[in-house]
Amino acid sequence: NNNERAGFDFCSILEISSCTIKISARMDERNMNSIIQMDSEVGQSSAHFGFFDLYDKHSFKQPARTTWIDGWKIEYMAIARPDTLHMTPMVIIGGAFQNFNSYKYCVEQLFDAGPIILIDLPSMGANQQISNVDTGISAGTLELEDLAAMLGRWLDIVGLSQVTVLGMSLGSVVASCLAHQRPELIDRMILMGVMQKTRKSWRMLLEESLHLMKEQRMDEFGQAVILYLVNHAKLEATRMSPTAKRLFFRQMAEFTATEQERYDINCNRLLRLTHVPIPQCKVLVACGQYDSFTLPHENANFALQCPDMEFAMIANADHVPQLQRRKETMRLFATFLRDEPIQSLEGIIPMTRAQLLTMERRGEERIAVQQPFSQLTHRHSDLSFATEIVDLNFFGVLLRFEDGQAERAAQYERDLALTLQDEEGSFQIECLIFEVQDQQIRALLKHGSFDIAERLLRYIQRQKGCLAAIA
Repeated sequence: NNNERAGFDFCSILEISSCTIKISARMDERNMNSIIQMDSEVGQSSAHFGFFDLYDKHSFKQPARTTWIDGWKIEYMAIARPDTLHMTPMVIIGGAFQNFNSYKYCVEQLFDAGPIILIDLPSMGANQQISNVDTGISAGTLELEDLAAMLGRWLDIVGLSQVTVLGMSLGSVVASCLAHQRPELIDRMILMGVMQKTRKSWRMLLEESLHLMKEQRMDEFGQAVILYLVNHAKLEATRMSPTAKRLFFRQMAEFTATEQERYDINCNRLLRLTHVPIPQCKVLVACGQYDSFTLPHENANFALQCPDMEFAMIANADHVPQLQRRKETMRLFATFLRDEPIQSLEGIIPMTRAQLLTMERRGEERIAVQQPFSQLTHRHSDLSFATEIVDLNFFGVLLRFEDGQAERAAQYERDLALTLQDEEGSFQIECLIFEVQDQQIRALLKHGSFDIAERLLRYIQRQKGCLAAIA
């Protein structure tokens, strides 16, 4: 099963390695900052060709290679296949969390396009560094632009004058910043799960996950993060396996103190983000057809601003196509990197600039319900508000109130739960209020329970069935 073998991946793909080049920024005896030092273990287990290790079945079992720059650690893996070693190397920048081993079943398809560098910048991916070894300052002081600048310095240090870059989710922002800061380094670029500006409802989801983590509601936190990243309403289409989802949840729910701090650092980097620069190089913008975290129309809007772009959706995938449609996703990437046409690839939905301009913004239709009159109740008191459900879907709801009640309810933006009822009975789901207009409130449905998510899906299916019967 592709999902199970790929293991846990939080919004992207990243790194691996075998031998180590160190630039040691921590040499107390000598008062020196940034000295290149080759480890004695280099060459023990893999064949080498210059900077790159030749890939074999043991490559992913090797420890990460490391470079130190001014007290910050960069972990990476540089691997290649002999027949494509001469081609432009590809740097893969993944999302906030992942294990190098997650890429094992992805990189083999990408070798057709050239050598591969998987890289983890401080506090990203599997890199556990949360403070500078020289100064002690937090990695949280490094903005995404700073990480991009560090990556540019690293490319200079290792002597790579031009690369292609694949940035996924959080990594797409770092990649875009690198292309903006150092355009001469970039041959072409792939961005997956990218947006130029963050929407309020998206920021509220991140903030809510931080609230849950800080309140140590870790079971709820683990389920919430998965329900935000994986489109639960489309599981039949994406075929995300229950085992993969369970492993994903377990790793999130059992975060160590360091992992919790890294999550906090990376979330706050995104929450402070106001603008993602547009790359001027040739770029492929890609996303899952059912991505509910970075919406397809947000990816499309970014692509439309790129002067030399191609755009494609991976069919029947959400925010993690590399888990759900690994073969199709990697074939798309490799084809683009080889400068071949992507229009006829199986499982891929290419779109022209004209088609992007008319793309549907809403991914999931909103429906009316059979019993619209309901209650919003406070989770810690007996406070309640009568409301009418105008429409809803798995992700959000539009509510109507009597005069003055909408403004009152909006004061409790993360503390109210909506009661829903059908022939199976009644249940409650918490809301995140993000917009008030006249006597109406728009709210996200707060997802922190697999059971309630399943119950909501059954509720929605019944409402759709009733509407179909009436029609």
